[in-house]
Amino acid sequence: MSTAAEARPEMVGARLADYSPGTIVVKTSERKLYLILDSGHAVRYPVGVGKSGKQWAGTTRIDGKYRNPAWSPPAEVKRDKPQLPDVIPGGSPRNPMGVAAMTLAGGEYAIHGTNVPGSVGGFVSYGCIRMLNDDITDLYSRVSVGTTVVVTR
Repeated sequence: MSTAAEARPEMVGARLADYSPGTIVVKTSERKLYLILDSGHAVRYPVGVGKSGKQWAGTTRIDGKYRNPAWSPPAEVKRDKPQLPDVIPGGSPRNPMGVAAMTLAGGEYAIHGTNVPGSVGGFVSYGCIRMLNDDITDLYSRVSVGTTVVVTR
């Protein structure tokens, strides 16, 4: 499993080479996120993705970037886990957003870190893309608001 310290460009297959440099591509079935660098290279990160019934696919963009964000559970999460507080402060070890989050336009999803590193690599979320804290820190520094995000199954 790669970490930000090991995040190096690698050769990518033809399907990824079709995306423009700077695009984030999440392959849900692989549980991998790729940041496209050029037509033949990308940085690959392991991710946790939506559990059964919570996965989605489509194209969106990053509409916000936040360090140590507070988290309010969306209505669906709160319905399933009513014991959760209405807000978990940023920096709290109980905060599921980890050290950084990038919100995605058009919904309640984000690409974010986690304080539960063992969950990365699985089908674990309500639709968010979960990364190791070192990896979200690396990706956060490489992209900006407006970056295109493509999620495939």
